[in-house]
Amino acid sequence: QPGITGTDLVLAITHFLRKERVVGAYLEFFGEGADALSVGDRATISNMTPEYGATAAMFYIDNQTIDYLKLTGRDDKQVALVETYAKHTGLWADGMKKAKYERILRFDLSKVTMTMAGPSNPHAMLPTSELGSRGIAAAWEQPEDGKMPDGAVIIAAITSCTNTSNPRNMIASGLIARNANRLGLTRKPWVKTSLAPGSKTVKMYLEDANLLPELEELGFGVVGFACTTCNGMSGALDPKIQEEIIERDLFSVAVLSGNRNFDGRIHPYAKQAFLASPPLVVAYAIAGTIRFDIEKDILGYDHDGNPVTLKDIWPSDEEIDAIVKQAVKPEQYREVYDPMFTLNVDYGEKNNPLYEWRETSTYIRRPPYWEGDMVAANQLKGLRPLAVLGDNITTDHLSPSNAILADSAAGEYLAKMGLPEEDFNSYATHRGDHLTAQRATLANPKVFNEMVKNEQGEVIQGSLARVEPDGKVMRMWEAIETYMERKQPLIIIAGADYGQGSSRDWAAKGVRLAGVECIVAEGFERIHRTNLLGMGALPLEFEAGTTRKTLQIDGTETFDVEGTIEPGATMTLVIHRQNGDVDQVPVKCRLDTAEEVSVYSAGGILQRFAQDFLESEAR
Repeated sequence: QPGITGTDLVLAITHFLRKERVVGAYLEFFGEGADALSVGDRATISNMTPEYGATAAMFYIDNQTIDYLKLTGRDDKQVALVETYAKHTGLWADGMKKAKYERILRFDLSKVTMTMAGPSNPHAMLPTSELGSRGIAAAWEQPEDGKMPDGAVIIAAITSCTNTSNPRNMIASGLIARNANRLGLTRKPWVKTSLAPGSKTVKMYLEDANLLPELEELGFGVVGFACTTCNGMSGALDPKIQEEIIERDLFSVAVLSGNRNFDGRIHPYAKQAFLASPPLVVAYAIAGTIRFDIEKDILGYDHDGNPVTLKDIWPSDEEIDAIVKQAVKPEQYREVYDPMFTLNVDYGEKNNPLYEWRETSTYIRRPPYWEGDMVAANQLKGLRPLAVLGDNITTDHLSPSNAILADSAAGEYLAKMGLPEEDFNSYATHRGDHLTAQRATLANPKVFNEMVKNEQGEVIQGSLARVEPDGKVMRMWEAIETYMERKQPLIIIAGADYGQGSSRDWAAKGVRLAGVECIVAEGFERIHRTNLLGMGALPLEFEAGTTRKTLQIDGTETFDVEGTIEPGATMTLVIHRQNGDVDQVPVKCRLDTAEEVSVYSAGGILQRFAQDFLESEAR
């Protein structure tokens, strides 16, 4: 439909594919709709592969591919080689028409409308036409004292991923900014705005189209060319804004054009986050609140006092395409990318090949993966639950990457190490120091550990744990320290789709360093399952119909795992109840191949590598 962006398409497709359960699948898109998509739009769809859980998402090679190669500055010989090779090997679109697929899904692109996603999940599709009926948009008032309204958008970020390497998306955002500026619209003062393209070419073609100044006028200046807000690295809020959010316990949100909006990921003070196309992000910076019905409500008034709505500033497809054709040029890509392949490195004097570890560093520290408990074989006996978790646990729940707050376990540790709060940075930047990074384990304030309940029996939200057999509730990190001192082996019990989201190594490293030997869940996301076994943690899956709830697991139990560890083997989870009862529950070993069993049996991928290396050296 006219006015629909590549982001709208991918958010709708992500919702569709999640419902179709494509976790671990290899997807190939074909058909009339796929033929019509530009490579920019195709890349936007493929880039969301982790969000719908597939292993890969591919499009065949066709004239759109050739046009893209020419647009991005590939030389004529390279382009000709790609086309000739694809046609001779049957990889060209025409040769794929008789391909046989195990399963075919049909998705109608013509039915996609303007779409957002959220809150909390990229597959939670939110058509903008349903903002009111979903309870997102609602009646709101702008406080007369200049304070923020309910649902204040505190972050509006055009952030990286392929959304910002898709020329149509970026030109559209520049045009909506231009149109808004012409009519006298401005962003709300409490909205922190940023533009972080995934490629330096974006800045070039926005400048050539004279649209970068338009974005800058609304606050969307280029802050860098890398992951920023999408990965929880938006930087600090204005202290006055942060203070008001805390004092009023204000419901505040982020709107961004990235791929992920999981609980607690974007910013500690953004209680919810919504994904949207780059032009919609600009519109929300002007609106200033998620309570705003973006399709219907008045964004502001022009110089003559006439009301302005979204349709008044939204550019036509024809104008977007014309400016893309005019402003996006092959030489821009050559200027940025050709030097990357010209290696001219002066390594200077010969350096010591061994790194000199510094005990005071909070950024890189000698890792412990070949020492102590990490080299001991899992016993899988007498395991106590560190947490009992629900469905859709993300890697952001397991190990957040965003800003480190002063009152967090990591913040307290960094302060003890002598760092001032302004230098705490984010968890992601400290991933090379396990003493900082492991304090992020289950540190997300949005997590629900079902072992921790109030007097009414309701699960309390927060980074909390209940240490057993004491029954004492404490912060998660203190619980981990307690269990580590006791040398207590641990287990995590969880629901469906455990480990969604980023392929964050620390989501597996953190729980393993805490002493977790085994995770039993109703289902695993592919990447995180691989990371778990790579760290020497055993993933086990309940049989269909069996859950933590049907087993009435409350965290007072201890667990044993019995059986032979083989690919897909049925093993036994032995549950020792507090009252002395013992239950035996069949579970599936989610080591899916002999190679995975080999890696796990060695203690993880690092141990496997070390053993293989030492054996090869001994030959």
